[in-house]
Amino acid sequence: MKSSRLCLGLLVAESVLIIVSWLLSAMRLEGVRSMLSSEGIRWFVGGFSDIVASPLLAWLLLALIAVGSVVQSGVVALFRHKGLQSFRSKLALRVASVFLVLYTLVVCLLAFVPHAILLSVKGSLFPSAFSRSLVPIVCFGITLFSVVYGMMSGHKKTGEDIIDILSYGIRQGASLIVVYILAIQLYASLRFVFMF
Repeated sequence: MKSSRLCLGLLVAESVLIIVSWLLSAMRLEGVRSMLSSEGIRWFVGGFSDIVASPLLAWLLLALIAVGSVVQSGVVALFRHKGLQSFRSKLALRVASVFLVLYTLVVCLLAFVPHAILLSVKGSLFPSAFSRSLVPIVCFGITLFSVVYGMMSGHKKTGEDIIDILSYGIRQGASLIVVYILAIQLYASLRFVFMF
């Protein structure tokens, strides 16, 4: 319900921006481009894919996968019913924790030792390959923990179950993807119209 209102608001804002850009351009205001001009239409149609395909979209998808995997694997239910854990759940939690520690150790070796692969050419952490991939690294660690827990606890056994764990968050957060597309396009349109 909230996301549909937000989407509607973003669509209305984009429509208003198109009309306002045309009016301000017709008034010959300096520094304003019309989205209804040939340049504006070419920019909107030709640049749409490049605008949407930003690192933010990748981060959103990875975050949805990570959060969905935590929920779908049974980890959330485990912590809700702490006193009612079975032996298998406790074992699965330990094994998943070991995997997470090993994963964290590998990331630390790739980023925090001298001359590490993920450091910049100058040897700094920010900016570097590590800082640019921090969100994917964290999301992958959470997803790895969740999938291992789901498999070891017996909640998820087959390959289809694993795909279900990984796709659950995207299914539940699909409206966020639509909101992202509309919001990023509105932001890019504002930058185009007012040339900033």
